[in-house]
Amino acid sequence: MTRYSIFRLARNALAYRPNWPRAWRSPDPRPAYDVVIVGGGGHGLATAYYLAKEHGVSNIAVLEKGWLGGGNTGRNTTIIRSNYLWDESAHLYEKALQLYEGLSRELNFNIMLSQRGVLNLAHNEHDLKEMSRRVRAIRLNGIDSEMLDPQGVKAEVPVINISRQVRYPILGASLQRRGGVARHDAVAWGFARAADARGVDIVQNCEVTGLDVVNSRVRGLRTSRGTIAARKVGLVAAGHSSVLAAMAGLRLPIESHPLQAMVSEPIKPVLNSVVMSNTVHVYLSQSDKGELVIGAGIDGYNSYAQRGSFQIIEGQMGALLELFPSFSRLRMLRQWGGIVDVCPDASPIVGKTPVEGLYINCGWGTGGFKATPGSGWAFAHTIAQDRPHALNAPFTLERFSTGALIDEHGAAAVAH
Repeated sequence: MTRYSIFRLARNALAYRPNWPRAWRSPDPRPAYDVVIVGGGGHGLATAYYLAKEHGVSNIAVLEKGWLGGGNTGRNTTIIRSNYLWDESAHLYEKALQLYEGLSRELNFNIMLSQRGVLNLAHNEHDLKEMSRRVRAIRLNGIDSEMLDPQGVKAEVPVINISRQVRYPILGASLQRRGGVARHDAVAWGFARAADARGVDIVQNCEVTGLDVVNSRVRGLRTSRGTIAARKVGLVAAGHSSVLAAMAGLRLPIESHPLQAMVSEPIKPVLNSVVMSNTVHVYLSQSDKGELVIGAGIDGYNSYAQRGSFQIIEGQMGALLELFPSFSRLRMLRQWGGIVDVCPDASPIVGKTPVEGLYINCGWGTGGFKATPGSGWAFAHTIAQDRPHALNAPFTLERFSTGALIDEHGAAAVAH
């Protein structure tokens, strides 16, 4: 870079643009709304956007206790896919993937979608048989998925180690070519700007401290910025969903756990696909800036802390270097944690609650980001019509009393 280029870059960085419009307003909360969404992450903002766009609801507020997208939306590893085993999951995640594929145009905001493919590795005969079963089930639902042998894996990811002389050799993999990554911040910002343009009030630094419930019906919320009346309230707060539900006297069948991730120093492009291994418990992709984005499973203990334990980091580094020995000298730049809420069957809760006018969207565990637009689209229908859409009807609270669980632990065995 020339001296002139450096000077010009610095000048532009320091320049003040007083006439640049804000991407969305920052209003004070009004005394009352038709619908209040609690949680200013991707799911909450998508719900507000689709309520306004698809159902004509105009008097909506999104309340966020911190800053927009500062929770799990800004702390995940940005992977998108729809290769789930059970029909119920496959349909919901495929709806989300289809919406993702047109989301930049829909929102007029570049979400940096990169459909580079998602590889799930098999390391033993059981993995191969289970993976083959999943691929066939996925394809029966009209979703793309295919099996690769070790040489096919090497062709997709030339830097991976396919030697048989390691503890967990790669015997094959499944591949969803339409899977990939998107910019998590851009998804939140795009939905925020589009929702704001349709009249949605996005209120940041507004913590909900209580829910007003009278005769088993929600009447409003108590917040750090005053009391707000509401005809309907949607709770979309990820790891803190159980805390909010308890304000209405509800006990949810979920647990909150820390989930860690980290990024390396930037390097030249070496990884064309997203690579996951449930057996050795690591997954990674390469960002547009060249950083390796690396994750593993959840910490075993319950916590609301946005940090994790060293044991998880140590395990994922060992797994990473077995798969990619050439990464051994990379330096890690930063590490962070999020809070995931996990249901007993590793599937979400999206629907009504026993409290009239109160709706909940939670329990996505480690798979929330990939579902963002589909979750918001279905949840908006549920709130507007006071009944679930066919896509989220299987994911109601009632399944825990009827026993109609949707066991997706195999798809979520490693956090992604």
